[in-house]
Amino acid sequence: MAKIAANGIQLEYETHGSHDAPAVLLVHGLGAQLSLWPDAFVEQLAKQGLRVIRYDNRDIGLSQKFEAYGTPNLPELTAKVMAGEKIAAPYLLSDMAADGIALAQALGIKRVHVVGVSMGGMIAQLMAANFPDRVGSLTSIMSSSGRRGLPPGKPEAMKVLLTPPANAERATVIAHGINLRQTISSPGYPTSDAEQRALVERNFDRSFYPQGLARHYNAIMASGSRVEILPRIKAPTLVIHGDEDPVVRVEAGKDTAALIPGARLEIIPGMGHDLPAQLLPKIVGLIAEHANRAG
Repeated sequence: MAKIAANGIQLEYETHGSHDAPAVLLVHGLGAQLSLWPDAFVEQLAKQGLRVIRYDNRDIGLSQKFEAYGTPNLPELTAKVMAGEKIAAPYLLSDMAADGIALAQALGIKRVHVVGVSMGGMIAQLMAANFPDRVGSLTSIMSSSGRRGLPPGKPEAMKVLLTPPANAERATVIAHGINLRQTISSPGYPTSDAEQRALVERNFDRSFYPQGLARHYNAIMASGSRVEILPRIKAPTLVIHGDEDPVVRVEAGKDTAALIPGARLEIIPGMGHDLPAQLLPKIVGLIAEHANRAG
């Protein structure tokens, strides 16, 4: 892993695969570090002849933090958005999209295939819309256009996602993280308790920074929908969504694909809001085929 200056900030990143291979940029979601990408997922993509880059979004993991802006109140933000009020934010999703494109540029990559999950899918959509000459293809996974009126996440999933742990003690945070993973994971492809614990412990020990998650949520809320932006996307687009996703409902994936000209939609039965080991070969195959077809 290493840090690099991109878009005026420091981003933590790592690369896998041949330096000369077509590049895939992995963009993760709300409060998620690069280490939340399964290692097997990264390794399988690299074995498909791709150069895989994963990185910590700004304000999370080991990338640059924005502590001076304080921690927003998430219930208050949600209430304001529901009331139709405009809210301010330290940065927007478009800034985070510019970060990823600048990272690729700093690594000497002219065109990159972008793959984003959840909030990372929103960021990847903006990369494709705002930097058409730099994006070879787009894969948006378990994400949304942000259209108002789409079915919301299930209450039990949203509650655990947006409620912070009771304290910052390691045992408390890990128990909270395991509960979150169990709540949002794929019912058709269960992950063992031991695997869930190992993932949560790994991420906690690398970095625990809930303030960044809150500012990420603030960025989502302040950025609004991409309904008018998505039709501008010219890059070949693949939309992947699970029909059992409790956080971003499958209707959001269908809406995203409908808005992007020529987008291909893959709905995976039994998949929730995670990347379970059993589905990695299928998802890797879809992404590799899509990137290779795009050229």
